[in-house]
Amino acid sequence: MKVARVVGTVTATVHQASYDGQTLLLCAPVDASGRVVGEQFVAVDRAQAGVGDTVLVNAEGGGARLVFGRKLTDALAIQDVIVGVVDAFHEG
Repeated sequence: MKVARVVGTVTATVHQASYDGQTLLLCAPVDASGRVVGEQFVAVDRAQAGVGDTVLVNAEGGGARLVFGRKLTDALAIQDVIVGVVDAFHEG
């Protein structure tokens, strides 16, 4: 899992079928003070997040399969999934 801020939206008219009907958001990982600490990435939104929200991202394929109701052995071309909107978090 990682904490990120939604910084934009992504529109893709041609994509892999796993993305059909999904909302794609551009995210930037952040630290406890809210500073961006890594490269931006695209995540599928399952928590109705929006630009400016701090979100919790499941960042591995096995967890994504479970979120989408698939078996761990099923193929899925999705890795990063927004699973929650964060109200607050504290380090330490």
